[in-house]
Amino acid sequence: MKVTKQKIYQKQLAQRALEMEAVVELVKSEKTKEEVGRFRERLRCAQPNRRYTFTQKLPQLLFAGTFRKDVMKEYNGWVLLEVNRLGGKAEAESLRRKIAGYPQTLFAMVGSSGRSVKFVIPYTRPDGSLPRLRREAELFHAHAYRHALKTYEPRLSYPVELKEPVLERGCRMSFDEDVYYNPAALTIHIEQPAEMPEESFYQEKYDKLVPPENAVRSLSERYRYLSVQYELALEQAVEKYGELGDKPDFKPVLVHIGKLCFGAGIEEEECVKWTLLYFRNLLAEVEVRETIGHAYLSEKGFGLHALSKPEQLQALKTEEFMGRRYDFRFNTMTGGVEYRERNTFCFDYRPVTERVMNSVALNAQKEGLQLWDRDVRRYIHSDRIRDYAPVEDYLFRLPDWDGKDRIRPLASRIPCDNPHWEHLFYIWFLSMVAHWQGRDRRHGNSVSPLLVGGQGCGKSTFCLNLLPPGLSAYYTDSIDFGKRRDAELYLTRFCLINIDEFDQVSEKHQGFLKHLLQKPIVNLRKPYATQVEAVRRYASFIATSNHTDLLSDPSGSRRFICIEVKGRIDNTQPVEYDQLYAQAVAALDKGERYWLMPEEEQRQMQANEEFQQRPLYEDLFFRFFRPAVNREEGTRMSAGEIYEVLQKQSRTKLPSGQIPHFGRFLKKVNMITFNSNRGKLYLVVGK
Repeated sequence: MKVTKQKIYQKQLAQRALEMEAVVELVKSEKTKEEVGRFRERLRCAQPNRRYTFTQKLPQLLFAGTFRKDVMKEYNGWVLLEVNRLGGKAEAESLRRKIAGYPQTLFAMVGSSGRSVKFVIPYTRPDGSLPRLRREAELFHAHAYRHALKTYEPRLSYPVELKEPVLERGCRMSFDEDVYYNPAALTIHIEQPAEMPEESFYQEKYDKLVPPENAVRSLSERYRYLSVQYELALEQAVEKYGELGDKPDFKPVLVHIGKLCFGAGIEEEECVKWTLLYFRNLLAEVEVRETIGHAYLSEKGFGLHALSKPEQLQALKTEEFMGRRYDFRFNTMTGGVEYRERNTFCFDYRPVTERVMNSVALNAQKEGLQLWDRDVRRYIHSDRIRDYAPVEDYLFRLPDWDGKDRIRPLASRIPCDNPHWEHLFYIWFLSMVAHWQGRDRRHGNSVSPLLVGGQGCGKSTFCLNLLPPGLSAYYTDSIDFGKRRDAELYLTRFCLINIDEFDQVSEKHQGFLKHLLQKPIVNLRKPYATQVEAVRRYASFIATSNHTDLLSDPSGSRRFICIEVKGRIDNTQPVEYDQLYAQAVAALDKGERYWLMPEEEQRQMQANEEFQQRPLYEDLFFRFFRPAVNREEGTRMSAGEIYEVLQKQSRTKLPSGQIPHFGRFLKKVNMITFNSNRGKLYLVVGK
């Protein structure tokens, strides 16, 4: 069995398949010792919960199998588990020895931080086989991960880090001279599942050892709590005995502060230290220390009388409960709050519904917290919930571009005769990303590719595959232009809108579609709001159709890049999304153009002529008339008169509302015209 070692080298992802014995030698090598030693030194000075580029310099180990970019070559059934945020190297080594004592453990090492343990458990089907197809491997791995977690966590009494069990999940290379490897480890057998496991209902039913980092965090929170208690004690003392500057005798104030701090559970030394911050210029330290010391000696019931008001205690308890049980975020695109439960197998965020809020309130009440549905609603719809911008978050996490063009080759998967297609698609793709980043707040991405081809050639699949899996929820192919408010909301809710079956968009909605394409912002009033807001637009458009007679407005054809698909689109090749979008971001950072020049628009309008709808009156005109060649021939007629003649001679009732369009058509034909008291007259010759 082999694993994958990968590293970013000169902005390119380098991957290599290694035997497990080779991995063990690497973990124990002197070169790795030096690299990991430098990493740990830098990590020691780093601030928590911040991203640093040096953390990406160590190679990654993917234990689930061998991979070549996004393609799984072989799956080996090995599940990686992690115990993080330990007290130090000594505790990590002790835990590693405990893990190595179980016969199912294949591999265990101290992590690159020196404060974690990474270990691997092997799994197979009952007959010893392993999945070969990626989808089967994903299902098998998800169930194996859950089984491994429930098997090892109760034994270790340490919280195993819950991470989504994707096949490419790995860990950084580390140095551990006592790394454990047992090629004869007992393999655990599970049946091949047919679907993913449910993502809920996992709760701990045993006591876990609290990692020291969590203990430090608890001490920090307690320190803040006691600091607030002292401020409340000082406030009460000043309220009772007057302003500090008005009383030459500070004894009653100091005594009262001491008594209140004793009841609040503040240590004497802390009380003295904080009091000196306020009284150092007024009293000697010895007087402050002795007075507070005597006040502490005369009191009983240390820590039994908190000074916080009931509302304050309720707010503190609510924040602690919410932070411990749930992760909340406000999705700036959908305009709603999303959540996931901590310590569960819920790795994906879901919308907060009325049912969810009621469940949160009931869970709080089971812990003795008097939290009602209105309190939950107030908390969720407040600034306590962090903002989450999915598009910006994805673009921010992209790696550096490796310099290889991926946008134009993606366009080339569509077989067509337009020699400018790849360039036009490149411009449109840059424009889409530029508007996601908000580089242009005065214009919308008003140009849209329009893929024309027969059924089954892969048009819709190509459009869907343009977004990475993490943003697939922000793609839609269902938009109703008859519901104008909803259609405008789609501009803020989605990244990419596919106008599927473009020929079904009625003529009366064509004007509104043009308005949407060029709209840079959306002015709307959100539900329950009292004012209209200008909301940022994200959406770009793409369209598909099975018919070639699509465009009814010749002047508006510059907004579409019409392409006739001449075969089946290649949707089988994987898309390297990170590098695809990294290329777009890099191009925009360099100042590359993401809009069409006038000559490009004119050229595309000419190419779009074959996709124009030809109204009936055009065919009838050339059937019964021709433009006059010179001023000596033909008859002078107005557009309305010509229109009536066409109806009479063809015995066809033409819509009266089409006369203005007919006049534009006559002007487009470049006919000889005359101005008269009846308006503009056209010189035509009857056939």
